[in-house]
Amino acid sequence: MRLLNFNKNLCPILLFFASVFMVLAVPVVPPSGYADEKPQDTDARSLSEDRKIHITADKLISDNDADYAEFIGNVRATQEDTVITADSLKIFVKKNPDSKGAPGVGTESINKIIASGNVKINFDNKVAVTPQAVYNTETGVLVLSGDNSRIVSGKDSISGEKITIYRTTGRITVESGGEKRVEAVFYSGEKGLK
Repeated sequence: MRLLNFNKNLCPILLFFASVFMVLAVPVVPPSGYADEKPQDTDARSLSEDRKIHITADKLISDNDADYAEFIGNVRATQEDTVITADSLKIFVKKNPDSKGAPGVGTESINKIIASGNVKINFDNKVAVTPQAVYNTETGVLVLSGDNSRIVSGKDSISGEKITIYRTTGRITVESGGEKRVEAVFYSGEKGLK
């Protein structure tokens, strides 16, 4: 293993954060009274948009043979109003054998991202907290897993052992684990359940 070569591997890392921030644009807790509303167009934010991404960590390791890069220790990634913090952020890339470009410039694509340890994601007035978050870029599925994984939006919240967000459809599933059941808290406002 070696330290990340900034020029060679910057493109896949930036693509990773662009895809993560695009995933977070999907509403995860429906506002009161809008349960039948169609999911937002998740492709509204283009990956080609030029938005600054700032990443800090105690250490960065890249292993080209294993096709991953890992940020370790006090990881913080920000883009506009979205902030991701974790103990570790590991990015797996898939090399494109048909590409004729220089290494790291369009020749690799991110296929999986794993954030581990005290993961907290702030986005669109929502907060997701979980021991581990895994995003598969090929399927567009984000999985929050571990004890008391939860998403909070205002007063509303959902929690469970495993929360799966299907980015392309906007569907969410929440699963229980052990003896703890799935929990959802929604405030209906003045209308109640009339």
